[in-house]
Amino acid sequence: MKLFIGLLLSLSFFSGKAQSTFQDSLKQQLVKDWERAKAYTREYLEAMPADKYGFRPVDSMRSFSQQMLHLAQANVYFTSIISGTKYSLGTQNLEKSPTAQTKDSVEYYVDASYDFAITALKNMNAATLGEMITQNSPAGKRSETRLTWWLKAFEHQTHHRAQCTVYIRLVGLRPPAEKLF
Repeated sequence: MKLFIGLLLSLSFFSGKAQSTFQDSLKQQLVKDWERAKAYTREYLEAMPADKYGFRPVDSMRSFSQQMLHLAQANVYFTSIISGTKYSLGTQNLEKSPTAQTKDSVEYYVDASYDFAITALKNMNAATLGEMITQNSPAGKRSETRLTWWLKAFEHQTHHRAQCTVYIRLVGLRPPAEKLF
């Protein structure tokens, strides 16, 4: 019986240790991916000339600057939900602000949004990735794990950066090469 209890305790210990190692590894990968995404998005911002930030493929679409500002605000929105930390960038409607549309302003807001997300990730306890977070969102009430919220935030910024590939091509330039790793 003592042997059985000893084996059970050992299995429990090593199982918990393996899960902790996996969560830490997952957190490190999330940080690495967000840092890569920031650098990649920065290349998009640099590829578009300052006088083309107001370009929009058709009148009913966002301009290049509005796409990037939307990306920035969503980074802050998702990170605020995930981390419970509020950031003033998320309280303004930058897409509608004429003073936010310049290349310098867009670069500032986009960089700040990535810095906010990356800092939140670095400060996060990896053991909380499986915790449920419930949030009322524009799409309705959502209950998802903290990891799922991080993945959705990453998917969103990737989607809007990818849309900007077309904008850059339509002004006659070559977009940055893909940065998968």
